[in-house]
Amino acid sequence: MRTSVGIPIVLLCLAAGVGARAQQSAPHGPDCCAIPPGPNPKEVIGRVIDGAKEADRAQYLYERIERVESRKDSGDSAPQSVKISRVIPAGTGITRIPLGSDGKPLDADAYRSELDNLLKSLIWAAESGQPQREAYQKVQKKVKDRDELIEATRNAFIFTLVGQEQRGDRMLSKYRMEPNPAFKSTSRATSIFAKVKGFVWADDASHQLARVQGEVTDDISLGIFLGKVYKGSRFLQDRYELAPGLWLPSFTQYDFDGRKFFTNFSVHERTFYSAYKHIGPPAEAIPQIQAEIQRLDALKSKPSIDR
Repeated sequence: MRTSVGIPIVLLCLAAGVGARAQQSAPHGPDCCAIPPGPNPKEVIGRVIDGAKEADRAQYLYERIERVESRKDSGDSAPQSVKISRVIPAGTGITRIPLGSDGKPLDADAYRSELDNLLKSLIWAAESGQPQREAYQKVQKKVKDRDELIEATRNAFIFTLVGQEQRGDRMLSKYRMEPNPAFKSTSRATSIFAKVKGFVWADDASHQLARVQGEVTDDISLGIFLGKVYKGSRFLQDRYELAPGLWLPSFTQYDFDGRKFFTNFSVHERTFYSAYKHIGPPAEAIPQIQAEIQRLDALKSKPSIDR
């Protein structure tokens, strides 16, 4: 069912943006240590929002490998299915090329064909005709809508600093995330924020989002789909620094239960992101894909040596 009901998209914006009504409180719980004097929490959260918007746009400039593990239940040790893909921005869309369990092409000819189709898409997207302008307008609207959702979290939640935690060689500040009762929703998407709570971790050195954990606190109605996402559904995302000031996801987990039309659904997915590489807009990506195709063709035409 993946993201068809739309709720994961909204929660991804929780992973991208956090609110500016931050408060500071005494630490509590065994996983928190004393909070030393530091930057104003509102300033930190503001930096997080700015970085989150940049990271969201980076999905159109960075290719990556995605490993999606689907489970019947969240507690299952082994996944029911595993899908690995090379995900490549193509200007007005995203191309997903299936890979084998070892992260390599399943079939050399099929992989070569996928790259050829990608190249055609990039060449088309690099042109400046009316169809391209219309396609980019749709992309720009999607980016604008997500920016607005991220920005809405500035006031939709109250974030209370509860402690600090060590992650590797980085120190993270942990904030409790609770709905702001004074927030006035302006859309169906932002109305969902009132039914979500959780925690956010910000990296102390860069003031970038390092982790977010959310939980649905009440059933969320999906009027357009005649369905619901049930209370207790959860979301988690980890992020790490890929380039100075740019923190991108390394892991995402959805555990959602609900109903769509008259059918119950259950989404228990874990996605691992790796091998990020800046490929740029179509004009920059085209020569890279052309060179890759040429290398594959050269390897294929190279005579084999019988042993």
